[in-house]
Amino acid sequence: MGIAEFILSNAEGLHPSYPYLNGLIGMIKKINVQQLKPGMFVHDLNCGWMEHPFLTGTLKVKSDRDIEKIVGNGIHEVYIDTAKGLDVVDAPTENEVKAELEHQMMNMAQKAKPVASASLREELEKSREVHSEANKIVRNIMHDVRLGKQIELEQIDPMVEQMTASILRNKDALLSLCRIKNKDDYTFLHSVSVGALLISFAHGLNLDRDTLKLLGIGGMLHDIGKMKVPDEILNKPGKLTEEEFLIMKSHVVHSRDILAETPDIAQASLDVAAQHHERFDGSGYPLRLKGPEMSVYGQMASIVDVYDAITSNRCYHKGMEPTEALRKMFEWSKFHFNPELIHTFIRTIGIYPVGTLVMLESGKIGVVIEQHEKDLTRPLVRAVFDSRKNYYIATEDIDLSKPLGQGGGDKIVSHESPAKWGIEVQKFM
Repeated sequence: MGIAEFILSNAEGLHPSYPYLNGLIGMIKKINVQQLKPGMFVHDLNCGWMEHPFLTGTLKVKSDRDIEKIVGNGIHEVYIDTAKGLDVVDAPTENEVKAELEHQMMNMAQKAKPVASASLREELEKSREVHSEANKIVRNIMHDVRLGKQIELEQIDPMVEQMTASILRNKDALLSLCRIKNKDDYTFLHSVSVGALLISFAHGLNLDRDTLKLLGIGGMLHDIGKMKVPDEILNKPGKLTEEEFLIMKSHVVHSRDILAETPDIAQASLDVAAQHHERFDGSGYPLRLKGPEMSVYGQMASIVDVYDAITSNRCYHKGMEPTEALRKMFEWSKFHFNPELIHTFIRTIGIYPVGTLVMLESGKIGVVIEQHEKDLTRPLVRAVFDSRKNYYIATEDIDLSKPLGQGGGDKIVSHESPAKWGIEVQKFM
């Protein structure tokens, strides 16, 4: 028996810090928090980075107190690195979990969705003006609230009407612009994005136009309470301490109170602001509402707020690509979100949202520019780059829903980071 076979056959009694064993069989695995024990190394806390007070998403579990802290923050499952700590022999690997999630999402994707009445190109011109103006209005309203002034809904109503009209013509135009954020204006741009996403989400649920607008207003104003948070915490260029995290969490109560004093505010708009940090399993804040204790609008807001936050770049955190974020949220819906609503949200914006960079089986890299109305796995892709020859190509629109010879004959094998390839996606839309 060789040394490798000997180690593997006797691995159960060895600690994973044994150097040869680490390199041989160390891997990332998913476990329930009830399986955590001192000596394990948490590779990923498996929740949105803004949902926990830990300085990083990785940590060595040194004591039962560490485990209590993880459980106390509403975390149900984590990924461990068996090369850096103790193992759970029968736990599924990260790749096994990912494959199963993607299989479930692909099966879910064979559903119809709202069809655009305007082309992406023609709506982009209009939506750029709408997006810019919406950002200015949110900035002005937040500035007024910081000065102690009351919100006047007359300032925001016409803007939300324009956003709603744009999304009903072609939701992907405005939503693709909402993904572009600079770090200095994050609070304002995040508010605009949440408003736009909620309008689109509500449309995907076939809610009436008045409700779309009310949810848009709630989304635009959901973080208004952050104007009551000290600037040094709100704009801190790094992870918050536990004490700062508690102060930041108070913004939800401030938002609820400010909107409750706003004349003519609708309950739907108020629910968005008051419940966007609640979680379906009762692990959220400020009231730890659970399941039906949350309004459906609060449940929708919790999904949208997390999606936009984890896909946004911050000075201390790189945002996920949309496809990866949707997969993680689909995974978290087991606990944190209403699973049925997550399904609708994914179908509404697409597994590969418009503006996503994708690698095709042919080696071409392209930008998703239109969803297929019944199959989210086969969008229209504008090929712009040859990954095998490493150069730009003449743009070519490939309809992945069609066979070879009819404008198709290719398929997506992965989503890609625009930064990795140096591709400015907006130039090709």
